[in-house]
Amino acid sequence: MSEHSPHQSTARRAVVVGGGLAGITTALVLAERGWEVTLAEARPRLGGRATSYRRGELTVDNGQHVFLRCCSAYRGLLDRLGAGPGTGMTHLQDRLDIPLKSASDASTARLRRSGLPAPLHLARALGGYGLLPLRDRAKLGGPALALRRTDPTSATVDEQGFGHFLREHGQSQAAIDRLWSVISTATLNIAPDDASLALAAKVFRTGLLEHNDGSDLGYATVPLGRIHDELARKALDAAGVTVLESTKAEPLESDGNSDSNTASAEGGRAAVTLTDRAGQSSTLTVDAVVLAVPHDVAATLLPQSHHPTEFAKLGHSPILNIHLRYDRTVLDGPFLAAVDSPAQWIFDRTAASGVDGPPGSYLAITVSAADALADTPTRELAALFEAEVARLLPAARSARVEDCFVTREQHATFRQARGSAALRPGPGTSMPGVYLAGAWTDTGWPDTMESAVRSGISAARLVVDHTTGEG
Repeated sequence: MSEHSPHQSTARRAVVVGGGLAGITTALVLAERGWEVTLAEARPRLGGRATSYRRGELTVDNGQHVFLRCCSAYRGLLDRLGAGPGTGMTHLQDRLDIPLKSASDASTARLRRSGLPAPLHLARALGGYGLLPLRDRAKLGGPALALRRTDPTSATVDEQGFGHFLREHGQSQAAIDRLWSVISTATLNIAPDDASLALAAKVFRTGLLEHNDGSDLGYATVPLGRIHDELARKALDAAGVTVLESTKAEPLESDGNSDSNTASAEGGRAAVTLTDRAGQSSTLTVDAVVLAVPHDVAATLLPQSHHPTEFAKLGHSPILNIHLRYDRTVLDGPFLAAVDSPAQWIFDRTAASGVDGPPGSYLAITVSAADALADTPTRELAALFEAEVARLLPAARSARVEDCFVTREQHATFRQARGSAALRPGPGTSMPGVYLAGAWTDTGWPDTMESAVRSGISAARLVVDHTTGEG
C-alpha cells in the first residue's frame, strides 16, 4: 500500500466515490471550481443505474429511464454532456401526451395537456378519460386541488400514505389503479398505499399541477451508456477529472468523533483507500471525499458513528424490465402505459438499441414496485409478459417472439415509504472532509435522475463552502 501526499499545487483535491449521475455531477462542479478531482467507480462503466450493456447485437439499458421538463438539473447535465433534445440523443415532448390502454377490456385514454394554465391544462384530458366512468372523472378535481395545497416538505405529511389521502378525497379503487397509480408507482417505485404522501405531492405538484409544461415527458433515443458513460467520460476528461474505473473505496477509518450533530469540519482533511481490479491499493489524503454511492454502500463506507441519520434503514424497492424481440413492429408509437396489467409501461427501444438487420421490434416492459415478481423465474416471466403484450397489442398476437430476457434491479430505488424523509440525510456528515451524494439523500425529490444530479450539486457546493468559504 502506498501513501500519496497532496500535490504542491495550490488547488484543493477531492475524491468522489461512485460514477453514477450524482458522482459525475459532483466531480464536474468541483472541477469547475478549480479542484483537482479523482472519480473512482467500482464498475467498468459510468452511469450507475442509468447506463447500458451489450447483449449480443443489442445495447440494453439496465432500466428504462424518463425525465420531465421540470427536471431542470438533469436537463442541465444533458446539455453539459452534449445530449440535450436538440442533439437527437434525447427527445422531449412539445406537450405531455401519454397513451393508455386497459388489458382487461381494451378501453383507452390519452393523458394529454392543453396550452391552458395549470391546473386547467389537464381538464379536458381528465374529463374525457376513457378508462374511468363519468362518476369517477367528476371527482378527480378534488384530490388534484388538495395536492396543490399539500406541503411536500412537511414531516407530518411524509408520515401519511398516498393511497389513504386519495380515498379521503373520494377516489375509488378504480381511479387509484387506472389513473393515480400510473404516475405515482412509476415515479416512486412503490404502491400508493405504502408511498409517502409528501413525495407523491412533490411529483404531482411539480410535474403536473403547478406549471402547464412541467410534465412534458423526455427520454433517451440512444442507449443510456452513450450519454452517461461515453459522453460523461469526455466531459470529465475535458474538465481535468481523473477517472478510475473498476476501482472501489475501502471503508473510511473513524477519527473517534461520534458527535453526529456536528457538521463536516471546516478545513478538515480526509483519507481514502482505493483498490483497483488488480488488488493494488493506494491511500489518498485529500481536502474532501464525497461518497456518491447507494445508501447501503455508503452505510458500509462511512463509520456508523458519523451517520447523520439512520439512512441504512431506507430499504429498497425493485424494478423489473422484461425485454421482448419480435419479428415485426407491434407497438404503434414510442410507448404505452398499461392498466389492469403487470405490464405497466411498454417502450419501443428498437431504434435506440442500435439493432441493424431485417425489420423487427424490440420492446422493454418496465414493472415498478415489483416486489411480488422480483424473484420469479425468467421462464415464467416470459410466458406472463408475452401473454400480456398480446392482450394489449393486437399486432403482437400474430408476431413471432424471437427473444425474451429479463433484467432485475433489486435495489433500483430506496423504499419511498411513509416516514422515509426523516432517514434521508443532507450532504454533510460529522466526519471531517467527508460528504454524501446520491438520489437517496435529502434533495426534496423522489429517487430519480433529477434527484441524483441535484444531490451532486448540493454536495459540491457544501464542499466548496466548508473548505474555501465561497458558498
